[in-house]
Amino acid sequence: MPVGTAGTVKAVHTRELEADIQAQIILGNTYHLYLRPGLEVLRQAGGLHRFNGWSKPILTDSGGYQVFSLAQSRKITEEGVTFKSHIDGSKHLFTPEGVMDIERTIGADIIMAFDECPPYPSTYAYAEQSMQLTHRWLKRCIERVDQTEPHYGYAQSLFPIVQGSTYKDLRAQSAEFIASCEREGNAIGGLSVGEPAEMMYEMTDHVNRILPRDKPRYLMGVGTPANILENIALGVDMFDCVMPTRNARNGMLFTTEGIINIRNEKWKSDFSPIDSGFPSYVSQFYSKAYLRHLVISKEILASQIASIHNLSFYLWLVGEARAQIQAGTFAGWKNRMVEVVSRRL
Repeated sequence: MPVGTAGTVKAVHTRELEADIQAQIILGNTYHLYLRPGLEVLRQAGGLHRFNGWSKPILTDSGGYQVFSLAQSRKITEEGVTFKSHIDGSKHLFTPEGVMDIERTIGADIIMAFDECPPYPSTYAYAEQSMQLTHRWLKRCIERVDQTEPHYGYAQSLFPIVQGSTYKDLRAQSAEFIASCEREGNAIGGLSVGEPAEMMYEMTDHVNRILPRDKPRYLMGVGTPANILENIALGVDMFDCVMPTRNARNGMLFTTEGIINIRNEKWKSDFSPIDSGFPSYVSQFYSKAYLRHLVISKEILASQIASIHNLSFYLWLVGEARAQIQAGTFAGWKNRMVEVVSRRL
């Protein structure tokens, strides 16, 4: 899922998301949309779909990760989280019930439960306490969703989130509790927050042996192309990450031959396409030399081209993974591709 935190995938038009990148779903963020443009604007617009013109599915994070990142300006209690806005310092309270109401107003198709994301590393005691709080909040989220109706005439699916830091027994407890809630899909949170990649894979594998196989499993905030391929092999179905667009704005490109830092002098006179290995318009139309020129010159078009390229590559990669799974050739292909996409050119 391309990440559209504030209702927009940075530097990319909706038409490009649909026609060129061929995204099937995008992600918005409850915390950011709540603060700006605010719920009244979204309500008047008829929800985020009508506000930004995106007609395909949207998933909204609950804001739990943003609260995690505001460690210096928030307070967690049983009721919820009090925090200060990063925009103007104003004080706000997020409760499980309030977040469900906010996500109703935003109008995403998939809404995430409000959780606490513990930092890495966490002590066992803190991780357990945080997990239990997340479970209690989940019960309140479910109750609120089941007692209310969507605002815009279509259903919304609530996904619970597995927590437990990097402790296998806590992860197992959390996965069993989340699975018992029998919602439409399930998410794995609290990873990709600084732990080694091998630990992420170990926790994901452990959790996916418990979560039901017939419901989508969403690993939140992951990751590099190699991370995505390895986690697909472990049974993950859905991903989101800011990396394709954030790295694009800094001149890092993911390609079918490896990773390119387009700022490097070696690309100054390379007039070959950015990447001819997959069917993306910008990747085949523009040269490496031209994109480098735009990046060095700090032209806005550089961010647009690089972002469209990286997102197109990610969508191509997961599309290929699906095709390889269907053909029964995924394992060998994955191992080869992990080497390729991790290579620095």
